[in-house]
Amino acid sequence: MTKLLRLACLSLLALVTGCSTPATTRPDARTPLLLVSIDGFRADYLDRGDSPTLQALAAEGVRGDGLQPSFPSLTFPNHYSLVTGRYPDHHGIVDNAMTVPGLGRFTLANRAAVSDGRWWDQAEPIWVSADRQGVRTATMFWPGSEAPIRGRRPDHWLVYDGDMPYDARVDQALHWLDLPAAQRPGFLTLYFEAVDTAGHYHGPDSAQTDAAIAQVDHAIARLVAGLRQRGLYDRVNLIVLADHGMAATPPNQRIFLDDLVDPSHMQMVSEGAIAGIVPAPGHEDEVAAALLKPQPHMQCWRKADIPPHLHYGHNERVPPLFCLARVGWLITRNRGTVLHHGKAILGEHGFDNADPRMRALFVAHGPAFRSHARMPVFPNVDVYPLMTHLLGIRPQPGDGHYADVADMLVPAAR
Repeated sequence: MTKLLRLACLSLLALVTGCSTPATTRPDARTPLLLVSIDGFRADYLDRGDSPTLQALAAEGVRGDGLQPSFPSLTFPNHYSLVTGRYPDHHGIVDNAMTVPGLGRFTLANRAAVSDGRWWDQAEPIWVSADRQGVRTATMFWPGSEAPIRGRRPDHWLVYDGDMPYDARVDQALHWLDLPAAQRPGFLTLYFEAVDTAGHYHGPDSAQTDAAIAQVDHAIARLVAGLRQRGLYDRVNLIVLADHGMAATPPNQRIFLDDLVDPSHMQMVSEGAIAGIVPAPGHEDEVAAALLKPQPHMQCWRKADIPPHLHYGHNERVPPLFCLARVGWLITRNRGTVLHHGKAILGEHGFDNADPRMRALFVAHGPAFRSHARMPVFPNVDVYPLMTHLLGIRPQPGDGHYADVADMLVPAAR
């Protein structure tokens, strides 16, 4: 493209078709971007008939055949991949549970760890980049948003409260959009966890999961109604997605590591679809020999030997031995740890991200998005460059590719 043509593209963007907008040029500075996460909403849940609002948004705008999560297909790693455009191995949140010398123990329930920016600062989330570049931000419970990352938090944020009613969450987001222009965020997030919770405790094919889908769809309907009342429905770019899918895990499909290794000879950092293991000093060869031999329902590797397609195993936070269960099976220590919060786990995620059951929801609607469009499955790290493009901010280096998702936008917004 010649210099003259590039100048023409920039000056006549709304009139010229086929010209790309640089990442530093905002397609419409007055267009807010609202990112909604429905935790655990598997891609094919959209066809169950329990979410008419989401189905209408998908029909009017863009529907993805599936959003492929990053590996491991877990909640915190993938929420951070969505807002950094990096694989977990590159952004540092490599699991929902981690133990790191000098930092201690990280779990979803450890409030001190979750709000400690040192866990998160291997990558810069979009709200930090946006803030540096003059775009105000607001987050509703997004993983990482409670911590000062590289010295910054979102302009508006709340401490996670799983008991906060969904109507209140929606109303708070709408309130942020009602703020005076100088305070109004250009980037906002919302988060709902009911579908994931129901999938874990009742299984992905249960009536309880269908009810949770309907519950969240009601919240999305409230959001859409609020946007319409404000004249914003066609003036806000809305992305509704999930972090991962869900697979059934029958109670009789468990792998007990204590049957394979003396429990006093290892530390189990995480368990479930994946397991990270640190051998006790002096027992490295013994533990490795027991785990690395062929197993019927899981495969284990030294971290350096994890298959390349998983993009995992180079970060120092990944334990030296790593096991991945076959989809539908769970790895745990012993029969006394099968329950979680006193309940059997009948659904789980974290498995190989190439499995269709791990695919997540993706729906987009708004002035930048095409109408009645269908996108093939694409990796969730592509969402970040899409969002930085829509916000007109310079992206951080990452693993996603804007070119792979540009076709979901109308020509004037590309």
